[in-house]
Amino acid sequence: MVTTKDKTALLDGFHRPLRDLRISVTDRCNFRCPYCMPAEIYGGRYRFLPRDSLLTFEEITRLTRIMVRLGVGKVRLTGGEPLVRQQISKLVGMLAEIEGVTDLAMTTNAYLLAPMAQELKDAGLRRITISLDSLDPGVFKSMNGRGYDTRRVLEGIEAADRAGLTPIKINSVVQRGVNEHTLVDLARFARERGYLVRFIEYMDVGTLNGWKLDQVVPADEIVRIVSDAMPLEPIEANYGGEVAMRYRYADGGGEMGVIASVSKPFCGDCTRLRLSPEGEIVTCLFASGGTDLRGAMRSGASDGELEGIVRGTWGTRRDRYSEIRTLETERSRKKVEMYHIGG
Repeated sequence: MVTTKDKTALLDGFHRPLRDLRISVTDRCNFRCPYCMPAEIYGGRYRFLPRDSLLTFEEITRLTRIMVRLGVGKVRLTGGEPLVRQQISKLVGMLAEIEGVTDLAMTTNAYLLAPMAQELKDAGLRRITISLDSLDPGVFKSMNGRGYDTRRVLEGIEAADRAGLTPIKINSVVQRGVNEHTLVDLARFARERGYLVRFIEYMDVGTLNGWKLDQVVPADEIVRIVSDAMPLEPIEANYGGEVAMRYRYADGGGEMGVIASVSKPFCGDCTRLRLSPEGEIVTCLFASGGTDLRGAMRSGASDGELEGIVRGTWGTRRDRYSEIRTLETERSRKKVEMYHIGG
């Protein structure tokens, strides 16, 4: 255990503290991105979790309070697509009231964001991260799997900016042969508007996206592509455990980031715990499964008993998948799907 100024942090098997909680509020999404929820698998007949299997807002809030006592300060709402969960602003308000939550953010594809941005801000959401893989209309339509254009996403980003959900981050998954030729346009778009774009190496999350190593555009190549158009220079991380490598434009006009889980893994600094829609805690994005809290909670477990489960799960955690990634990733190793636990 490590004592900080206002809380006692729980350490895992590699002495990594619990600091960040990612809450997946639903396994549903209005997109069908091939690298996450390919349409040929998650079509009209696919059975998502029934409503009574999802954690209620009260249950999510209760578990968040427990995890804050164990060191969590940053909370992020994810999915699936969190904005398809009805009354999501109500949950935001409940989480914002928890003492000890120092940062409350959301990751969304922004397609439904424009009419909700101010409501989310008023409820207590502080920041927003937008998933946007390309500004190119054809590429974007292909990568979202629904044929949607960028208009509503861009309107959502603008609405978030007006509402003060800043700084706005834009996450873009880079897949070779698909969208690497559009990186400079997206970087320039973000730079001109004061947003922070973060390019993400295409990862082998889950087992259904057909991932292959030769589809990965390594971080160094991403940086080179952007830097050839707008020179970059590396800068230090804002804090320990920050997943994105930071680069600033040499002329002083902002910065961008690269998340290099494949080519430059950062397992040694990972402080994240994920809570799935049905109440499992998952200790790694590449985990094969999680630990159930919903069953214990609905069977009458006390806060102390639930805390004990979290302590036991995190305290024995030794995940470092990205550091030991081998050719096994191209075989049939079972992993939790990304849409289920968030990125």
